[in-house]
Amino acid sequence: MDIEKIIELHRQALSLNSKYKKKRFVAQKILEDAGNHFVGVIGPRGVGKSVLFRQLASLDENSIYISIDSVDFENLFELVKTLYETYGYKNYFLDEIHFYKDYEKDLKTIYDFLDVKVFFTSSVSLSLYESAYDLSRRVKIYNIFPFSYREYLFFREDKNLNVLKLIDIKNKEWNPEHIRNGHLFQKYISGALMPFSLEEADILPMMKNILDKIIFKDIPLVASLRIEELDIIKKIVGFIGKSQIDGISYSTLSNNLKITKYKAEQYINLLQKAFVVNVILPKGTNVLKEPKIVLGLPFRLLYKDYDEAIGGLREDYFVGCVKMSGKKIHYLKTKKGKKTPDYLVEENGKEYIVEVGGKGKGISQFKGIDLEKSIIFTDANIVEGIKRPLFLSGFLS
Repeated sequence: MDIEKIIELHRQALSLNSKYKKKRFVAQKILEDAGNHFVGVIGPRGVGKSVLFRQLASLDENSIYISIDSVDFENLFELVKTLYETYGYKNYFLDEIHFYKDYEKDLKTIYDFLDVKVFFTSSVSLSLYESAYDLSRRVKIYNIFPFSYREYLFFREDKNLNVLKLIDIKNKEWNPEHIRNGHLFQKYISGALMPFSLEEADILPMMKNILDKIIFKDIPLVASLRIEELDIIKKIVGFIGKSQIDGISYSTLSNNLKITKYKAEQYINLLQKAFVVNVILPKGTNVLKEPKIVLGLPFRLLYKDYDEAIGGLREDYFVGCVKMSGKKIHYLKTKKGKKTPDYLVEENGKEYIVEVGGKGKGISQFKGIDLEKSIIFTDANIVEGIKRPLFLSGFLS
């Protein structure tokens, strides 16, 4: 355990901060967190977790940044104990903690025996609250997602617009600046939601590399799988990306990829924990309790051109917006052959019925549904009846 090397890597990491003047919106929540618990920041690869931690570590001279997969040590507790007792570091920003296999046990030991505060990131959604080491009262989790459309405008255009609720969008209670800033929406859903797009013109090769690292590097750290199973997981993502948006479920994956329904569910659960897919449970009458599965943006563009993928991208985007905002979302399904809107979203105890589509979408699916709680989101800049611009849902968080 070379402590001097770890401290030198910390100094080198912080020297990179001069490139990044703005902080992700979640940074303020973390800075204001004054509890005794540790803090976990969980989010996909490529959303800026490392940059955020380097920024936060630079705010206090008693903080240290450690990239777990870049340093050699045998025991995390002993490392932190030495850095605390000998060097006086109080705050530990541990990046990509899932690369250390005993993180749960050692976090508990550090919490119980050392007077320090630990912040950690992971690219895999960790089941901390199911941990055998009872981390539920010791760790508070913050999710960090790709840029919302609102945050993208802040970083790209230096515009800090206020958050909207669904009821605000329904009642047209937005600031004129909200509606004036839809011109970057196509660029956003084509991949500009990833922070590195601010510096990289062509992000799809990077997204392909990220996807491969998720499947072949991250997932094996949290699941014991054979190499052929990892290949199947990659095929699942490709199948979803090449297919139409409707009808992707455990059953369709099982039938088309010749795997058991149990395995399909297991693999999708891992992909959801790694932020590659979003799983939406159904709500309605006479439905099979299988979820609808959509991709996280912009993975669909690895398999289809924008014009061919746009229908799926719209729904990937809307579902992602709702998930970022922390609202509950279900997809709607009735008896076979009967049309129904796409989603039901809960906000402050109220339910909103939502259809997502192109500018030609009408209200035929809303027969028998209260239009006062219904919204059609289209990617056209249309505000009439119950139609609203789809990009406005990017201001929900």
